[in-house]
Amino acid sequence: MKNIYLSLVFLFFCFTNPLWAQDKDDINDANIASGAIFDDKALLDGYSQKYADESRDILLAMIADDSLGSYKCTAAVRVFKEKYADEVLSDEKPNIIRILIRRLNRSDSPFVQVEIMHTLIILDRYDYFENMVPALIQKMDHYNPVVSTMAYEDLVDITKDSLYTREARIVFETLRKIFFLSRNRLQNVTTPDENLQQKLDLMRWSIKILGTQELKRLPSEVINLL
Repeated sequence: MKNIYLSLVFLFFCFTNPLWAQDKDDINDANIASGAIFDDKALLDGYSQKYADESRDILLAMIADDSLGSYKCTAAVRVFKEKYADEVLSDEKPNIIRILIRRLNRSDSPFVQVEIMHTLIILDRYDYFENMVPALIQKMDHYNPVVSTMAYEDLVDITKDSLYTREARIVFETLRKIFFLSRNRLQNVTTPDENLQQKLDLMRWSIKILGTQELKRLPSEVINLL
């Protein structure tokens, strides 16, 4: 039994070291100020600027590359999202979506996950809104503030021009569950912190579309804050 345990530990380090090496390479190649070496936002912004002029095919090849570090992959997805996602033709979407889904399933980086979730919604809003938006809302509670900010900013971008009841319902029900689970903590809140305020803003957006009758379905602690 002890030998099996030691073998599992050995395999763990064998398979995880390349990921650490990838992130180390990301930092070494980032070409940012030395003072920002541990600044996730600076690294992601630096790589996004570095890849800004890459072609669509190069970016997709980077996203598909299993050896690419998480910062580089996140930046490649971001540049593709901002430059090309809105221009993808219908017959091209299935292959591109397969590349993104494969990377999403293989990556444990929250940066990569958040960018891919947003990109999938842009490529096929109807199919991916229902699954990806609740996941992005969950990412708002990530311990890394860069991840939580990315998730919120993506959600604002996704919802800002939407008037669809279906989409508002998905946001409302997701946040409603979160608020009910945290209602004991909310009892003592008089001034929302930034994270809670962002959730309240998204809830207001959904209620604006669904109607004020939805307020009675919320915990009283949330109604007071709204």
